[in-house]
Amino acid sequence: MKKEVNISKTQNIFKILLAIFMIYAGFSHLTFNSVDFQAQVPDWVPMSKDLVVVLSGIVEISLGLILLFWEKQRVNIGWGLALFFILVFPGNVAQYLDEKDAFGVLNFDTARLIRLFFQPVLIVWALWSSGAWQAWRKSSQ
Repeated sequence: MKKEVNISKTQNIFKILLAIFMIYAGFSHLTFNSVDFQAQVPDWVPMSKDLVVVLSGIVEISLGLILLFWEKQRVNIGWGLALFFILVFPGNVAQYLDEKDAFGVLNFDTARLIRLFFQPVLIVWALWSSGAWQAWRKSSQ
């Protein structure tokens, strides 16, 4: 698959916003929201919840920095972000099913349910803003 694709100014702006969002989210995993993020770790994960939150925070910061500064890997990081969003989705589902409160706003079922619908938005955002979607379409022609 050819990885080199140009992205529009709009895509680039959204790519930068996504990178900043990821860096901020990762930082919050490691600092002021670490306990709230532990509520998302399903009980079946065979690691301590604190370790999972720390590792996911490190991954988020890394993905955000790479997306922001390593242009040659933009398409690959877009796919990596989409995969990351898919992999953490069971945590969001577990938080909804187990009725675990978090962040001061996810304190009732409707809010937790609505949040589930934002995960596909993040996946599309990553694929579109990085040009990964374009690269895939280009390679399948």
